[in-house]
Amino acid sequence: MTEQENKKIGKIRTRFAPSPTGSLHIGGLRTAAYALALAKHSNGDFILRIEDTDQKRLIKGATEKLQETLKTFGLFWDEYYVQSERSKKGVYQKEAERLVRDGHAFYCQCTPKNAKKQGYSEILRDTCRDKNLNSGAIKLKIPDNEKVSYTDFVLEKEINWDTSLVSDTTLLKSDGFPTYHLAVVVDDHYMNISHVLRGHDWLPSTPIHLLVYKFLGFERPIIGHLTDILDPDGGKLSKRKGSVSCEAMIKEGYLPEAILNFVILLGWAPKDNREIYTLNEFIEVFDSKGFQKSNPVFNREKLDWFNGYYIRQKNDEELLELLKPFIPKGANIDKVKAIIPYTKDRIKKLTEFPTLAGFVFSTSKEVEPEIVSDPNQYVTHISNATQSLEKVNNWNLASVNEALSGTIQEHSFKTGGFYMDLRTTISGTTITPPINESIEIIGREETLTRLKKGLEKAKK
Repeated sequence: MTEQENKKIGKIRTRFAPSPTGSLHIGGLRTAAYALALAKHSNGDFILRIEDTDQKRLIKGATEKLQETLKTFGLFWDEYYVQSERSKKGVYQKEAERLVRDGHAFYCQCTPKNAKKQGYSEILRDTCRDKNLNSGAIKLKIPDNEKVSYTDFVLEKEINWDTSLVSDTTLLKSDGFPTYHLAVVVDDHYMNISHVLRGHDWLPSTPIHLLVYKFLGFERPIIGHLTDILDPDGGKLSKRKGSVSCEAMIKEGYLPEAILNFVILLGWAPKDNREIYTLNEFIEVFDSKGFQKSNPVFNREKLDWFNGYYIRQKNDEELLELLKPFIPKGANIDKVKAIIPYTKDRIKKLTEFPTLAGFVFSTSKEVEPEIVSDPNQYVTHISNATQSLEKVNNWNLASVNEALSGTIQEHSFKTGGFYMDLRTTISGTTITPPINESIEIIGREETLTRLKKGLEKAKK
């Protein structure tokens, strides 16, 4: 928004209005981040509104989980509302009944098969609209042959509909709870929402909302629909895919700041092609003109890159705390601390840490030597490595380096082949942190035990 536009609009107030029907999807996180940035860039207000009027779909504890997740990402709200609580006060019923009195809505008693609630029919123009009923669900009476339109500030174009193609729509259910179509308009009005940002899937509902705004005499907010995030395999990224819920991604080992940084660039681009943003930096540079028109693709490799970057920014103590949920129980914490500096440049997710470095804080009983080279060469390498390391009494990295490099020189071993055999014997895998540093951390006795175990396996 330009300064001139802001002065015309007044204080910018945005909202994030999730339904507590499951974990927060990254698309929801993106909407919340954009709405917060739009408001806070101009010292406005960001409102959290829980839309829980569809009582059948509610999941116990989901509201609290949504709040916790938003806080995890640093998305704090200025005001908080719950629609079911507002519904008990009659806020929505009052406006729905006003629409009936003014001739813009009607009572409907249609019921689908095996359903108890009224107000449901599958035809464009409901048969109850001219019956003058005085009870049941309340439906919006859509006029024919009218044009409704608005200018989408994200898509930057006017969008219009012919009302003859819009169905009569339920506003207030027979149980007294509003549908989304009524509640969203009433709440946005009474909460003084200046800008509405929502997913592209809500675009087909917009003509209904425009009519409700008109019939209630409310000034409508500035509306924008965000692009869809696409699945790399095709189609829209589905909420049913648990791996793209914020909670699941954190459990996978992604850092909140990496997820947020990745998500804000899925549909918004800065003027200078910058990629790394903290939330405060994003708010500072935010410009609604940066919204993109084409649908972005969820690129897991790019997310991994962001996550690796943010992992490397952590100091060792911070990383230790972050890694604790992923470290096996009973692991020697001193060894974990010691190996962390050698892993932070090599992992992209926190979940990779035990796979990469677990051999360091495991025991020889848990680590199975892997023989990937010629058995005779393997035995030669490991036998000489064992003999040289047995002579090391002052066990430190310098002594380990000296002993092993001396063995390579004395026997003219190829360095790569020697260290690969040493690596797979000590760790049971070909990919590890620096092996000499790992050996120092593992300790003399445990290292020699593993080397001898490898020799026994090779000679069988």
